[in-house]
Amino acid sequence: QVQLVESGGGLVQAGGSLRLSCAASGRTFSVTTMGWFRQAPGKEREFVAAMYWNGGATYTADSVKGRFTISRDNAKNTVYLQMNSLKPEDTAVYYCAAGPRVGMTTPLTYDYWGQGAQVTVSS
Repeated sequence: QVQLVESGGGLVQAGGSLRLSCAASGRTFSVTTMGWFRQAPGKEREFVAAMYWNGGATYTADSVKGRFTISRDNAKNTVYLQMNSLKPEDTAVYYCAAGPRVGMTTPLTYDYWGQGAQVTVSS
């Protein structure tokens, strides 16, 4: 099992920044891919960004490219999502995910999910 604990959500004005953190524990050696997804009220869960844990390759959704950056700190077993130039349409619950497979954008890659962090962007 892998446990994921998220932090860093909150309320911010449009144009502002937030950084989400996702601390992983447990059988982290089994993790190949770490990702971030989000879900707004009444909408389906949407891929945001992901990376391969050991190789460092990243992929970011077009909707947030140039504004959001995924990174990791191996020593801390932590993945970050730096969110800049936030827009009201970025408002959602953000979920961290981890899994043993490749294929960054599909939820099927991920076996483990965090509890979610609310991000609210006011206009």
